[in-house]
Amino acid sequence: MAGECVPEGPDMGDMSEEELWELINDNRHRISLGVRPCILIPYLRQARVLTEMDEDEILSSHNLTNRSMRTSYMLDLLRTQGRNGAVALLESLMIHYPTLYTQVTGRKPSTEPSRFSGLIKYSELTEYLVRAVTGMQKELQEARCEASKKSAHCASLELEIRKIMDLEEKSRGLQTENERMRRHLCSLQRDVTKLKDEKCDVYMRYTAAIEEKSAVNMRLHDLNLQIYQLQTELQKAQTENEFQKKCSLRCASPADTPRLQEEVRSLRCQLVKVEKLDPAREDILAQDLAEAIDSQVELAEQLRCYREENEQLLTDKQGLLDQKECLSLQVQQLTLDCKMHQQKSTVIQNQMKELQAERDQAYLSRDEAQTMIARILAEKDTLRCQLVELQEQVFSLQAKRSPRGQRQSFDETEMDWESLRSSCELCPLRSPTRRLLCRMDAINPMSLRSECEDSTASVRSQNPEPPSPESFRRREEALYTDNSLDTVDTESLFEDFVFIPDVGSEDKQTPRLLSSNGSSIDGVSRTSYPPFLMRSRPKAIRVNGRVLSISLQGEALLSQLTVVGGNKTGVFVHQVTEGTPAHTVGISRGAQIVEVRYEQNQKALRMVLEDSTLEEAMWALGQVTGLCHLSLRPRQDDYEALLQQLQSSETISGDSFYVRVNMSLSAGPNGTLAVSCNDILHVTHTRPAGTEDSWRASQVHPCQLLDLQTGNVPNYYRAQRLLIRAIEDMSFQTKKSRKAGRVVEQNKQKAVRIVGTGRHGRSPLWVSVEEENTKSTEPGATSAPKSCLTLMPYSLVTPIFPPICRPVLLLPTILGHCLNKKVADWQGFQLCEPEVLSASEHAARLQRSEILEELEQGTHCCYTLQCVEKVMKKGIHCVLPLGLDCVRRLHRAKIFPIIIFIGLSARSARKLKSKLQRHSQSEEQLLACSKSEEPLLDKLPCLYHSVAPDSWSDQASLLTSLRSIIWEEQKKIVWVEHDQW
Repeated sequence: MAGECVPEGPDMGDMSEEELWELINDNRHRISLGVRPCILIPYLRQARVLTEMDEDEILSSHNLTNRSMRTSYMLDLLRTQGRNGAVALLESLMIHYPTLYTQVTGRKPSTEPSRFSGLIKYSELTEYLVRAVTGMQKELQEARCEASKKSAHCASLELEIRKIMDLEEKSRGLQTENERMRRHLCSLQRDVTKLKDEKCDVYMRYTAAIEEKSAVNMRLHDLNLQIYQLQTELQKAQTENEFQKKCSLRCASPADTPRLQEEVRSLRCQLVKVEKLDPAREDILAQDLAEAIDSQVELAEQLRCYREENEQLLTDKQGLLDQKECLSLQVQQLTLDCKMHQQKSTVIQNQMKELQAERDQAYLSRDEAQTMIARILAEKDTLRCQLVELQEQVFSLQAKRSPRGQRQSFDETEMDWESLRSSCELCPLRSPTRRLLCRMDAINPMSLRSECEDSTASVRSQNPEPPSPESFRRREEALYTDNSLDTVDTESLFEDFVFIPDVGSEDKQTPRLLSSNGSSIDGVSRTSYPPFLMRSRPKAIRVNGRVLSISLQGEALLSQLTVVGGNKTGVFVHQVTEGTPAHTVGISRGAQIVEVRYEQNQKALRMVLEDSTLEEAMWALGQVTGLCHLSLRPRQDDYEALLQQLQSSETISGDSFYVRVNMSLSAGPNGTLAVSCNDILHVTHTRPAGTEDSWRASQVHPCQLLDLQTGNVPNYYRAQRLLIRAIEDMSFQTKKSRKAGRVVEQNKQKAVRIVGTGRHGRSPLWVSVEEENTKSTEPGATSAPKSCLTLMPYSLVTPIFPPICRPVLLLPTILGHCLNKKVADWQGFQLCEPEVLSASEHAARLQRSEILEELEQGTHCCYTLQCVEKVMKKGIHCVLPLGLDCVRRLHRAKIFPIIIFIGLSARSARKLKSKLQRHSQSEEQLLACSKSEEPLLDKLPCLYHSVAPDSWSDQASLLTSLRSIIWEEQKKIVWVEHDQW
């Protein structure tokens, strides 16, 4: 029903070339996005609107990085074929993309022969359609089989998931039982604590009773002592009284008698008083003694009771300890069961991920197989066409045979050319695989034909948009210029080169091929030159701005020539050993080595050395075995300038680049430099004298590009091994206590910084080895540092000098929101305000990556780059109330913020409790935010400043230190890494 509603468009047979291409250009964007070139190319090849070279250029050119660019480039090539190219494109769309064909032409697709233009014969068209339908049926059957397999696999996975969920429920039950046992254990521990407290109170009361008893005994002893003293005084008084009485009776006079009698009466009265007081005191003392004896008996009874209670408590304690041991054993067993279930679930998840990866790999293999089948079919069609053409040529030659003499001369010329062709085929330079188009301005005869095509391709568009008339005019002028200069370059080339079958070898057929007037060379077609050339003069031609491609036997290439220079100046040939193949082909001093190509393990490898270091260049040249191609650029003036700098000790090599160290290295012998993680080093020599695995580097001043302390550091490969060893040591280090574990964790974060090479899989600090056919990294090299792991001990950085005040980003995010307003109140600071956008403007800026962060989801109120630039234009610091996600977006806009991470601990977080409560946050949330954001700092492509938790005591001291940190960071150089993601 949908097909009946499509209106019929104009017939293609009635449309002119311009109308057809105008129709295609109107739908160019749709075609570029919805078409895969590898599907259409077989039909276009069979329609003879594309050649084999065009197919290789579309599918294998490294300048075309995605499918849209390949499709657009294919449209440009079809545009040069005129009306046939447009008709063939529309017919291929009608076969393979009927919906897109209807959208472009407005006509319903049909496979009737009358609907085709006749570019392909009826029999060939029928055969192609049958193959296409058969291939589609096979693909449909394979897709159905794959779908059934995947459904069965999904069912098995669902069954495993159910089992995992059952295990998870069991583990939850075990965890619940574990929690219950823990709570019961805690209650028992509380009961034991209460009993201990009661026992302590009993001991205290017992001690107080003993002290009271000792006090009563002391009082009783004092009373007995007083009684003994009183009795002694009484006896003494009685003795004196009796003695005085006797004396008075003996010598008393009548006059003294009344006085003595009076004294006697007074003494009697006193004695009576004394006799009256003594019984009372004795009663009191006796009563006190009885009370003391009773209290002693009570204390003894209490002591006995306490001893019995103590024995009972000890028995209960022993029982509780036994119960605690049983509970701890049960807890350990439950913990082991939980860990085992977690490991099982992890293994199952990993298996699921592996199955998904295998499924993706199977899809990729299927796509590659389909592409290979299409390419093989296209090659088969090409060979059939060539066979037909050769048969036609044979028939025409047989019909136009000349007399016998001319036939003999023709046979001699044919024999000469066949001998030349056989010598070229026996040469080891020719690669067994089909050679790609050469995209380099060299004067190698093998690339003469591709030079003209390269100049043609340089003016072709690679965008999905249609070209303008001005681009067509420039294209025609460039094509005309290249065609006019092609003959001049070819003629000058034959004056400087002579044909030989192999470099460094002599052949008896060479004099016969070369005549004095050059007739034998002119008789050969210019499009089929032999692959080996040798200069007739000892020195190479000096053509400024051109690249010379020279082929030679590269066995022990470093013994044939020596190199100097580096990534800053380029790698130059310094000396050439006489008598070697390098000297024979005319390589001279002062030539810059741009590229080296060679064959290894039946693979054509290519290394670009134009901006490589001296270490990389020497390693790359040392890998060459057998025949190689060197691309040289004459730069004699730059080479002489480098030699003058080396002789005057202005520089020590041609290397110069800056790296960020991702690990800590201690000082060692032979001038080894001690560096810390996140230090910036200026590497000035990658192959210093006397060392093979070290670099010569200097520490850099934080505010200026000045070299400070200089020494040796491990090179990239050795530093990578040291990094892996350090990570292994930290991973297997035993944790003796919880405190020791925290120290190990802090040292680990300070010692190394885990950085990988990203999705590209290669390091920017090492030369890349590519296959010429696939442009992929070569894994076959055994002794190459390039094949090591993806951990990067050094990161390549670039210095940047911000001309204005840099924005300020405070982390953790929760603490930054609390302090942003305080910082914005300072002079020279302003808080970044959000901007309200319309729906269309929001979509446009989101597409341009100008939105840093949205204030609320669902609204169009967000922070944009324009808000930050508006504040920065005032010459003040912009305070960013954002998170870490905005850093990379700011870097893309050439804005480099000052990142300050405030370290936190439980003690320092309590100092900000009131501040957090005003912002509806808690200490636990702040610590969790700090713990989650701290590992992400090492993934930033720039340096950051970290504030220690013990460096501030309150909010005021923290703000003061932040102000000084911002002032210092503004004066420093910004070091930015190459983003690997």
